[in-house]
Amino acid sequence: MNDERRFTRRDSLKAGAAIARAGALEAANLAAFASAWAQTAPWKPEKGAKLQLLRWKRFIQAEEDGFMALVAAFSKATGVPVAVLNESLDDVQPKASVAANTGQGPDIFWGLYSLPHLFPAKCMDVTDVADYLGKKYGGWVPSAVTYGKSGKGWIAIPVGYNGNVINYRQSMIEKAGFKEVPKDTAAFLELMKALKAKSVPGGFALGRASGDGNAWVHWCLWAFGGNLVDAKDKVILNSPETVKALEYAKEMSNHFVPGCAAWNDSFNNKAFLESQVSLTNNGVSIYAAAKANAGKDPKAKEVMDDMNHSLWPVGPVGKPTEFHVAYPMLGMRYTKFPQATKAFLAFTLEAENYNPWLQAAVAYITHPLNAYDANPVWTSDPKLGIARDCAKRTLTAGGLGSVGEKAASALADFVILDMFASVCTDRASIKDAIAVAERQARRIYR
Repeated sequence: MNDERRFTRRDSLKAGAAIARAGALEAANLAAFASAWAQTAPWKPEKGAKLQLLRWKRFIQAEEDGFMALVAAFSKATGVPVAVLNESLDDVQPKASVAANTGQGPDIFWGLYSLPHLFPAKCMDVTDVADYLGKKYGGWVPSAVTYGKSGKGWIAIPVGYNGNVINYRQSMIEKAGFKEVPKDTAAFLELMKALKAKSVPGGFALGRASGDGNAWVHWCLWAFGGNLVDAKDKVILNSPETVKALEYAKEMSNHFVPGCAAWNDSFNNKAFLESQVSLTNNGVSIYAAAKANAGKDPKAKEVMDDMNHSLWPVGPVGKPTEFHVAYPMLGMRYTKFPQATKAFLAFTLEAENYNPWLQAAVAYITHPLNAYDANPVWTSDPKLGIARDCAKRTLTAGGLGSVGEKAASALADFVILDMFASVCTDRASIKDAIAVAERQARRIYR
């Protein structure tokens, strides 16, 4: 028995040392690449340059660790210190807007959806960076071009996406009489009813959740053929299709787990990990969190083993209407260090940085450049591969319309999310909720 304990401890120490050596080797390789890259990159940082970057607060620790390793390698190679600030998803947009209006603040913002289109004239032109990366890495996916460009030039680099998919517990949906998540909205509603009646209820955020809340209500609106605006940015929200989408959401919300009206982007993660909810929408960060803790927490292992992911059901329109979360990174025109800013943006998506970071993010981050389809993370775990093509599948913030300042404002003001929440929580009738949202939209799109 004593020998077994000594062997186990010795074996563990050897494994730990091997991991440490591998980590040191990876860091050395990254440092060597960064040094060589800095010598040949088209962008030469200004003398005395220093950058401040404000990003969304991480959902997966390994993702943040991977990103900070990338930052450290850039700083060491270029001599440009980069201070990284972290804010919640919902706080990035207002802070970026204040900075744009006052002309002072962080040099780089990393937010979500169409953030740069709230103030396109205040964003740096990064067309040269986008052209460099697109040519080198197999081209940009179409939605990245839509989010990145304003007019003929690029105002941001869509660094990644969060694939917003259905997270579910296999045993719980089986208890409700289903072996998999249905692929159409009619059957999906029956699943939600059965979960509440026979198993553990599901639920989606109805609070002002910038990621999860916006993702599911836009999916629902589009699935039934509703749209905020048409192709010419004319408001068309008041339609029979919007009514059908709200009727569907209302019926579905009658079977939600209690408390969804107050959920922000973190509440459903916690509820799912604590087995309080059987089905919700999220990135694959719930699975990643369970996987990270499975070795020390039996409950986490239970969740990890029992959960899976699916794409959103298709509605009466007959085609996917998914809305995945884009994460654009933009440099501000007021920065004193535009060359350093461009260098950092380009450096982030170079393969030597981006491939390890995608793996560290455990598929929570999905790529905008076609070359990264080959990243090993997509085949490393059958429960993660579903996120690979989210950037290619997603509709964009403008829906049928353009992704510009108006679409960005409608999203930032939660026009669609508040309309759905009002109906689902009985704060307003469908007719009144549409009327309020329509008035808001007409003010934005006037």
